[in-house]
Amino acid sequence: MKELGGTNGLSRRDFLRNGLVFGVGAQALASGYAAVPDVFARAVLSAKSAQVQNDKVLVMIQLGGGNDGLQTVIPIGSSQYRDFRPQLSAAAAKAQPINKDIGLHENLKGLKKLYDEGKVAIVQGVGYPKPSFSHFDSIRVWETADPDRRQQDGWLGAAIAKNYDSLGHPLVGCACGTTSVPGMLRDLQATLTVVDDAKTFGFQGGQNVENVMGTLYKSTPGIYGALFDTAMTTARDTVAQLRTSAAKYTPKGNYSDKVNLVYSSKNQLAAALQLAAELIVTGTGVKVLHVTLGGFDTHYTELNRHDSLMNYLDAAISAFQDDLSGYGMADRVMIATWSEFGRRPKENASGGTDHGTASPVFLIGEGVKGGVYGETPNLAKLDQGGNLSYSVDFRAVYQEILTSHLAVDAKELLGQSFDRVPFVKTQA
Repeated sequence: MKELGGTNGLSRRDFLRNGLVFGVGAQALASGYAAVPDVFARAVLSAKSAQVQNDKVLVMIQLGGGNDGLQTVIPIGSSQYRDFRPQLSAAAAKAQPINKDIGLHENLKGLKKLYDEGKVAIVQGVGYPKPSFSHFDSIRVWETADPDRRQQDGWLGAAIAKNYDSLGHPLVGCACGTTSVPGMLRDLQATLTVVDDAKTFGFQGGQNVENVMGTLYKSTPGIYGALFDTAMTTARDTVAQLRTSAAKYTPKGNYSDKVNLVYSSKNQLAAALQLAAELIVTGTGVKVLHVTLGGFDTHYTELNRHDSLMNYLDAAISAFQDDLSGYGMADRVMIATWSEFGRRPKENASGGTDHGTASPVFLIGEGVKGGVYGETPNLAKLDQGGNLSYSVDFRAVYQEILTSHLAVDAKELLGQSFDRVPFVKTQA
């Protein structure tokens, strides 16, 4: 008989396929270590028995829609940039120089400060072979780490299932600020939690959902009744963990969602990162978190819209870093940004840019070996489609995160090895 996975033998495939979903307010977890429910104690004990020593945490920030890399890391030394972008190139004059060739967007002042402190790595020209210009297809490629589009499970979901999820600990992998499991975390063998932006922790639909389910399935005999009881117990324990932590948490960063974005797309990134910080400093055992900032599909009037998004992104990340530092946990956490594609080098007639290819990735944290990696995009040598050629396979970035930060077997998850991009400090 095949052994059932999950907490107390719970079948993840049958009951936790889509993750546990809860609501949470802006004032959520953390501050000190909350009382740990039995389900979490078992998971921690199991990890210790398996000699899991790594305590690092990864936070993925999705820049949804296709972030314009040339307006983020600006090629200030390129005359082609000004020729290709007569309107958008106005950003070059105010960019914050990193070297003679490139500068950070003027609104990324917090990131520039972190960069100057050696805590930001910028990987230039990140992409993949035979790129797709479809949002759906390209997102799937980045989520599954499979440019051939054959894989269904997310690369981080697989990492959780193979390395951390021995007892179905529901907060090992968590998506904050959403109501669905991101594809990057999805795996049939991984137990996941989704924490959205409601004002109280609880079941979606309120307490009535739990009452109705209890009435329908209470005392159901056999394995299905046992699975239901286990699922409900796990959910209640998780809600209890969140509520206990929420009562103690005081943020040590200046999070604010009172931002008048030119193009709003439910962009509650600051609130989502605050939740991520809360989960981390509470000691819930979280390893991998995912948050999203949308609005980057800038086909028209891009200049002001992108400026606004850069300002908000910078403020949210800066607050998150301040919060972690205030709790003495910044050395454990790495932020990695990703976007399904960049934008075309030439602006269009609407003052925007259309779907492109390669773009930069940011890695942020005290464990990062700061600097610029990869090749600065060469606007004089575009591909046959008039787009940027990639110089770094996105899976090489994943490989470094998995191997050097999370300390797991990247080849097992990615299926092959890639040239190393050494943006993680060597451990002493």
